[in-house]
Amino acid sequence: MIYEDEAILVLDKPVGISVMGERHDTDLVTLAGDDGEELFPVHRIDKVTSGLVLFARQLRFHGDLTRQFQRRTVDKRYLVLTRTRGLPASGTVDLPLSVGRKSRVRVAANRADIMADLGEVAPLAEVADLGEVAPLAEVAPLAEVADLGEAAPLAEAARAEVGPTGAGAGAGVGRWTVPPAAVFPHVRTYPSVTTFIRVWEGGEYTLLAVTPVSGRRHQIRVHLAWIGHPIEGDPLFGRDATARTLLHSWRLAFDAAWAGGSRIEVEAPPGADFWAPVRTHLPAGLAATLLGNVAGGSGIGGFA
Repeated sequence: MIYEDEAILVLDKPVGISVMGERHDTDLVTLAGDDGEELFPVHRIDKVTSGLVLFARQLRFHGDLTRQFQRRTVDKRYLVLTRTRGLPASGTVDLPLSVGRKSRVRVAANRADIMADLGEVAPLAEVADLGEVAPLAEVAPLAEVADLGEAAPLAEAARAEVGPTGAGAGAGVGRWTVPPAAVFPHVRTYPSVTTFIRVWEGGEYTLLAVTPVSGRRHQIRVHLAWIGHPIEGDPLFGRDATARTLLHSWRLAFDAAWAGGSRIEVEAPPGADFWAPVRTHLPAGLAATLLGNVAGGSGIGGFA
């Protein structure tokens, strides 16, 4: 448990357990019910993802919290390890999502039409070796699991998230988009924006602090894979993935209407299993320092 009061509970979910809705296995809501407490999830993270999950303890608190997610006033920050190098110091992935065959979430355009602006615009194929991306696992239709409203313009929110970084605005800033004419016209599409800061890279790996500006299902996983930097261990994009998926829900900040509107900020550092692949390159002390700089020194994501 990370935080609790009379209205909410914030848990640090381990990999391998769902937030809710498991048919043949247990989940956090069921476990709480077995222990005598009814919990109402405010948002979800994937079964393969570890980290922070926010629950309301009563329905009267649930509505306001879910509206904060819909209005995109909740600050969300994830940590990601990719087994790739070469990402800029910060970036914005502005690629619409759609639901393809067998309810698989994908970018709503052909991969060849993705443009990477890394100083000058070039087709993605010229700047990253995408290889063959494995088919997405079957998921629920996007419309059933994502906020589809556009309460805040995504482009504006993305600019606020990325902002000038320690690397300086302009230098080392990337942007991935597709031309409007290349977006699939025959399916429903969902504007989706993910921003990131490159925290560290060493050996074969890169550590990112990632913000899903919009909150679509599998958004971070799909966006990073489609720009050529899949999350290490992600079974959606690696048929031979055997270790845990290196995606962690790290920080949340939201308003507590039941406590006079005060801002609550919570954090859950990743466990040793997250750091295991990079431990020889990234000692624990250095990792803590780097994350402290991101959390407290950048002013990005509302955690200044």
